[in-house]
Amino acid sequence: MLNTRPSETQTATHDRVYRALRSRIMHGDIAPGQALTLRGIGKEFGVSMTPAREAVRRLAAEGALFLSSSGRVSTPELTNDRIEELAALRALLEVELASRALPRAHIALIERLQSINMTVAEMVTKRDAVGYIRTNLEFHRTLYLRAQAPAMLAIAETVWLQLGPTMRALYGRLRRTEPPHHHKLIIAALKAGDEPGLRLAVRSDVTQGLRMLVS
Repeated sequence: MLNTRPSETQTATHDRVYRALRSRIMHGDIAPGQALTLRGIGKEFGVSMTPAREAVRRLAAEGALFLSSSGRVSTPELTNDRIEELAALRALLEVELASRALPRAHIALIERLQSINMTVAEMVTKRDAVGYIRTNLEFHRTLYLRAQAPAMLAIAETVWLQLGPTMRALYGRLRRTEPPHHHKLIIAALKAGDEPGLRLAVRSDVTQGLRMLVS
């Protein structure tokens, strides 16, 4: 039996910390501007400073974390201009992904989206902000995977990552009592094969809420 080399173990540990932190940030489990420490990350995940540092560097390169000149690590607090920029990117990327997915939107996909939307509704009822953001993004990712455009989807996910903490703040402001209305319009457009309707529903869904944050 071959033993795992130390470098492979270190890479696996770093990747585990990176993925766990990435998920927490994307799903709004960490507030905007919240400070993190390498020691705290290491303690939480039971790792040394090295994999914690590598995970932070990788997330900072993706715009998910901010590293100050003094070495302070935090989630970014987005300015109005930055929110507008990221909302515009969502509109461009996600409308195109949905449009490309439409020809492959078979009944099984539509049923899956309806099922996810029911879970979104459950998260709203429970007032579970993190669960809401996670299932909301699952709804979009499930649709966009049918576009078979992995590079475009990867860019969209980087935008989601940068917006994660801000989406948590947005959820608190919206005080939702039901799942997003535009999800129903997206599903209806998929059923009807209505590309203009689908593009409009996706654009509205991914931008309207964010633009409420811009004062």
